[in-house]
Amino acid sequence: MAFHLSRAIPLLALCIGLSGCEREVSFANDVQPIFRDHCVECHSQVGEGVAASGFSVNDYDSIMGGTKFGPVVVPGNSISSALYMVVAGKTAPEIQMPPHHQQSLAAERGDALSEENIEVIQLWIDQGALNN
Repeated sequence: MAFHLSRAIPLLALCIGLSGCEREVSFANDVQPIFRDHCVECHSQVGEGVAASGFSVNDYDSIMGGTKFGPVVVPGNSISSALYMVVAGKTAPEIQMPPHHQQSLAAERGDALSEENIEVIQLWIDQGALNN
């Protein structure tokens, strides 16, 4: 019995330790590349996304500045952040970003972000949406 218990305790400690750990997300290394690769075409200085909403992804300050309708990131709370909701597909199809509803697909305007990219954005917001 002691033999099995001695093996189980380190394994249990490892499992408990890992369950409390999550990857620390960096804006510069993890989040900004997603915006650069998938969003900047429309949400930059001259893009149609900026014209329609006032939302630019050029840099951290632009993202945190939100849209002409208000902030899109609530640091520490992805569920309350419009940015997370639109990229995660938790809104009406017409406002999901990048646009991937039928009309946008027909116009070859893009696909949804990968689950990994969505998780990175969610973790970044939940970790406080830091400029790191």
